Amino acid sequence: MATQAATTRTVRFGVFEFDPRAGELRKQGMKIKLQGQPIEILRLLLDQPGEVVTREELQRKLWPSDTFVDFEHSLNAAVKRLRDALDDSADTPRYVETLARRGYRFIAPADGLAPAAARSRTVRWIGLGAVAALVLLAALVGLNAGGWRDRIFRGGTKPISSIAVLPLANLSGDPEQDYFAEGMTEALITELGKISALRVISRQTMMQYKGTKKSAPQIAQELNVEAVVEGSVLRAGDHVRISVQLIEAVPERHLWANSYDRDLRDVLALHSEMARAVADEVRVKLMPQEQTLLASARPVNPEAYAAYLRGRYFWNRIGGPGNLEKALQSFHEAIEKDPSYASPHAGAAFCYARLGFSRSPRQVFPKARDAALKAMELDETLAEAHSALGEVKFNFDWDWPGAEREYKRALELNPNSVDAHWQYALFLVRIMGRLDEGIAEAQRALELDPLSPLTNVVLASNYLRSRRYDEAIAQYKRALELDPNNGAAQENVAWCYTLKGMYPEALAEYKKLGEFPYLEHARLVYLYAASGRRKEALKAIQELRRLSVRQYVDPFDMAIAYAGLGDKDSVFEWLRKAYDERSEEMTVLKAEPFFDPLRSDPRFRDLLRRMNFPSDPVKH
Repeated sequence: MATQAATTRTVRFGVFEFDPRAGELRKQGMKIKLQGQPIEILRLLLDQPGEVVTREELQRKLWPSDTFVDFEHSLNAAVKRLRDALDDSADTPRYVETLARRGYRFIAPADGLAPAAARSRTVRWIGLGAVAALVLLAALVGLNAGGWRDRIFRGGTKPISSIAVLPLANLSGDPEQDYFAEGMTEALITELGKISALRVISRQTMMQYKGTKKSAPQIAQELNVEAVVEGSVLRAGDHVRISVQLIEAVPERHLWANSYDRDLRDVLALHSEMARAVADEVRVKLMPQEQTLLASARPVNPEAYAAYLRGRYFWNRIGGPGNLEKALQSFHEAIEKDPSYASPHAGAAFCYARLGFSRSPRQVFPKARDAALKAMELDETLAEAHSALGEVKFNFDWDWPGAEREYKRALELNPNSVDAHWQYALFLVRIMGRLDEGIAEAQRALELDPLSPLTNVVLASNYLRSRRYDEAIAQYKRALELDPNNGAAQENVAWCYTLKGMYPEALAEYKKLGEFPYLEHARLVYLYAASGRRKEALKAIQELRRLSVRQYVDPFDMAIAYAGLGDKDSVFEWLRKAYDERSEEMTVLKAEPFFDPLRSDPRFRDLLRRMNFPSDPVKH
């Protein structure tokens, strides 16, 4: 192959010029944002104009053997970015020609490359070509053929404001590494979520598209977003390779692509770097605080990071048997490997708080508080730490001003945090009685997480406690469409029918739970009693009491059962026990429809006072 000395002078071709010393490509004097492998590929092509630059040569020079990379994907993506910058086409190339399975060739005349004797001819041809190009360009712009006008004048269009990150493909070939690919996806979503000008779809919803064959525009339409990020991740030991690209949905086009090769110790900085690159490409303005958040990252022990991602993997599957305990174990492993790493402390805090549903709250919530405070001590800007502390203050400390302060701080640090949105939504309805605000907050969570059964259940719960039962039923049924095995949604549909006085419909919904031991449910006691089937109600409450001998039963549930029977003294006896145990369910006392007949009782008002509920009653 003929070769020339490396290009050092500015090269002009068509309406473009390339300054090899600065590594800059300009179009009609305006700098084009292009860097990394695409600009280096252009440099190599211009070093050998008219000659084939083989794929092997590109790999040798730009992706050496000691570089950890998915070469084929990275090269194709880099050439695609170069062509996009040049407004070129692989089918009808003007600048970069593809030679199948061989390589690429620069085919356009260029000033600055041709020998001196040929330069004048080249300049004349360029001049004629420029005139012809201008005529063609004017026609294309006028007709907006193929979206050219939009492409050329994109700088005048509005920034992209909504985005979805598809699950990064696991290129290792090892299913055991799925947790790592999912964790890297979630980390990128979290970093992008710190940008207030972007609406970023949540990890829970995006995992529904894992392995999908749907196109980026189709996914974007389903999620009502303007752009999609897709890519892959490959881990080998303590090294990771991530390849990502940004695709605009309408018109469909690749806006940006890049590959990152990093040591796992620097992976936190990598997430921030990718988020900043995406923000730059979609042209959103970062607030000063956001610039600081995306610039701050610390090295992390690779083993600790892997353990943390395993914890997140199990946490996101806590409906499965033993996954909550596995998540907690993984978070503790991460803490042991790197005690100064804040995120696993926050993860442990959430695990302990969730255990409060199946164990005595006094056993686990103090541990949740300690873990959340430790996470904040290590990193005050970690939104998850503030959410976790907010949950402790909400569900155990009953420190309402403190809980609201933590939720607001979490949302300030990550406006796209679905967990913070739905926790705050429940708080607004249950504690503050700000029903419209709570419903709006739950709806914001749903905009970020439309395919999550949990988020749909939260909105339904807020409808229910706002006494909007028909809307609650519709929303619970939406959750059941997403997850037909969602027992909480099924049970709450029955609950709504009970509260509407539709007792046969309520019982039919309970029976749909199948093998679920519905006879042991406090709400079924209430249903039987309310529908005049007192004998069955008494049988069901005996089942509930026997269950309490074998496992923890929340005293609050026992109070609901006795409320159905109209036994007020027993209701308040069990509510006092729930108060003493700091039952999480006591936070719904003010908004709970089952207790509406008891609200005038001095004992009920005394409980509200002792729990420091705001004095304004919930308006029904």
